[in-house]
Amino acid sequence: MAKNHTVTLKELSKKLNISVSTVSRALNDHPDISPITVDRVKRLANELNYVPNLFAKGFRTKKTNILGVIVPNVSHIYTTTILKGILDEAELSGYRVIISESKNDETKQVEMLQTMIQFGADGILMSLAKKTSSVNKILSMLQRVPLVLFDKVSDKIPCTQIVIDEEEAAYNAVQHLIGLGKERIAILKETENSYNSEKRFAGYKRALEANNIPLKEKLILSTEDISLINGKRLTNVLLSMKKRPDAIFAITDNAAIGAIQTLNKFSIKIPEEIAVVGFSNSASATIITPSLTTVDQPGERLGRTATTYLIKEIQNPIEDLVTKTIEIKTNLVVRASTFKG
Repeated sequence: MAKNHTVTLKELSKKLNISVSTVSRALNDHPDISPITVDRVKRLANELNYVPNLFAKGFRTKKTNILGVIVPNVSHIYTTTILKGILDEAELSGYRVIISESKNDETKQVEMLQTMIQFGADGILMSLAKKTSSVNKILSMLQRVPLVLFDKVSDKIPCTQIVIDEEEAAYNAVQHLIGLGKERIAILKETENSYNSEKRFAGYKRALEANNIPLKEKLILSTEDISLINGKRLTNVLLSMKKRPDAIFAITDNAAIGAIQTLNKFSIKIPEEIAVVGFSNSASATIITPSLTTVDQPGERLGRTATTYLIKEIQNPIEDLVTKTIEIKTNLVVRASTFKG
């Protein structure tokens, strides 16, 4: 057989002297086809390394059993845990997954969405790019294919949205610090009006209000990229204040670890002088000294849940597009950055 030759159903049918439709149904274990014929067809298909053309099949059946997944950054640790949940749940349900990366670029995000539809994806799971300013093009595609948003979402898009309980998680983290007697609690958050950052900030404010602790603008520090480097930089700003904070709540583990490194540099006792709490329970949380108290984000569970909801909507299409938010519960993992055992 010639190199790069693709075996077709037509060739199988010709060699077996049966119709193309019979070959197709035999490969799909159709009950109308006898076990002997099924065995003959599958034996030849294996011998010739036949691979079904999913796109041709999808054109005929209007179903490819392919899920499209679009994320801002595939190398982000938390994203990888979500993707594992998506892949595991999709496999259990008989779906294949195509993963693409928007690189936090709004234009690329739309291009990827269009590509997924062109590939014939039965449904799409998407975590929005950080700087998504317009959702019009996304809205125009909602009638064409089921869409479920996860992690980075928007209330401007009427669809199912799977998130962790961001506000409640932040509220519990700050309540933990207040329970330790901390009152001057700084927050390191994003400048961008992102869903995650704003929800965590809301939880921070609610905890202070619940304990009659005044909100101090000087203790609210923002940066566009809430990274380890900026965690260090913002902590230097806090340490330059005449009246320093007695605790730092960072909305990412990276920023919290940057804060701990800066506090260690200046020999500030953690948690006695300044306690630190992060968010995500990354692998680095246990490597830093002292180990980091942080909110555990159940990424795999979020990915599985998002996939389950998408498959339900593929199998039972929704007529009216409405926003439905599903919140996954979290827990606070207490370590040495807030507690001396």
